[in-house]
Amino acid sequence: MPPGAPFPVAFFDRSSLEVAPELVGAYLVHQPARSVRLVARIVEVEAYLGDGSDPGSHCHRGRTPRNQAMFGPPGRLYVYRSYGIHTCANVVCEAEGRGAAVLLRAFEPVEGAVRMRRLRGLTPQALAREVGSGPGKLCQALGISLDDYGSSLLRGRLTLRRPGARDPTLPIARSRRIGLGKGCEHPYRFYARGHPCVSRGRPG
Repeated sequence: MPPGAPFPVAFFDRSSLEVAPELVGAYLVHQPARSVRLVARIVEVEAYLGDGSDPGSHCHRGRTPRNQAMFGPPGRLYVYRSYGIHTCANVVCEAEGRGAAVLLRAFEPVEGAVRMRRLRGLTPQALAREVGSGPGKLCQALGISLDDYGSSLLRGRLTLRRPGARDPTLPIARSRRIGLGKGCEHPYRFYARGHPCVSRGRPG
């Protein structure tokens, strides 16, 4: 199904715990100027809070040059490198200055799957679940890099869009977050229950 309209800024100007489950089933669209359009249906996310209660959040100890984009405005990308290897993309939420975001963890390929596999270094026969089942895979498959740090998701080359009018509703489950040393006990991970493209990491 084709994606719906882009989300307005008001959608992101809420608690990351409200935004996160509503992003499951939404679409991330990458429309480069001279390349194939890539469309991904999000199937897994994690919320990170900015109220000082979340030690797993990058903004828990305040502003730094690295996390500046996480403090807003809402509806922008906070992109960072994990362990110096994997690029991860987050959607900034809440009022400017709060420091909250939602990590995009996994997606289902919808459009441009051939190019996604090529960007991932996969064979054309690779299963859909191998394309974007993890935050590092997601950025690699969709061509998201550190150059996209602070980019708006409201309009332009990268947009987050509502589910299509005829999209089936995905059953959403909730668990603890994956791969964290601190804050792993918080049940801030939301995912499409039973979907094959959800990452296989263990919560906590």
